[in-house]
Order: sequence, then C-alpha cells, then structure tokens
Amino acid sequence: MSNSTVNKDGHRLKLEEWRKKIDAIDNQLSALLCERLNCAENISALKQRIGEEVLQPAREKEVLSNVLNRVDSELKAGALEKIYRCIIEETRLFQHEWKNERQPLSSR
Repeated sequence: MSNSTVNKDGHRLKLEEWRKKIDAIDNQLSALLCERLNCAENISALKQRIGEEVLQPAREKEVLSNVLNRVDSELKAGALEKIYRCIIEETRLFQHEWKNERQPLSSR
C-alpha cells in the first residue's frame, strides 16, 4: 500500500470519528432544544396568565447577547447569531401555536 493510500485511510477514519462526535452532539442538542421548548410552554402559560405578549424584543436581545458573549471568534459569533435568531424565531412561533391551541374555539 502506498503512503497516499495509508494517509487517505487515516483521514477517512479521522473523518468518521469527527462525524460520530457530531452525531453525539446532535443527540444532546435535540434533547436540549426539546427541553428549551418545554420551558417555552411554561413561559407562554405564564405570559398568558399575566397578560403579556409572546414577543418580548428586550428578552430576545438579552438571550442573543448572553450567547454571543461566550464566543471566541467573529466567525463563530456570526454563525451562532444566525442559529440563535432561528431558534428564537421558532420558539416564538411555537409559543404562538401553543397559545392558540389553548384558546377556546369561540375566541379564535
């Protein structure tokens, strides 16, 4: 076997190791995102009881700031900002859907 073949095989093994690590992280992320949505349900219920709107721009800005304060590079900050803007948007939509499911049909 040539050096080139050995290097490619080694790189492929390394690639598989990294992919397995990403798969494990994805499993953790999906569990955490579900937990986050459970929290959003509880928040939505409380907002409904106290008469607050789902959209809370100041809180969304705070969440984004908290995430971006922990980043070690501009490149990662840009990617995480986009990811978290999606997470926040989807969570807000989830809260609206949750709220609409709880309203009596006559008030929809």
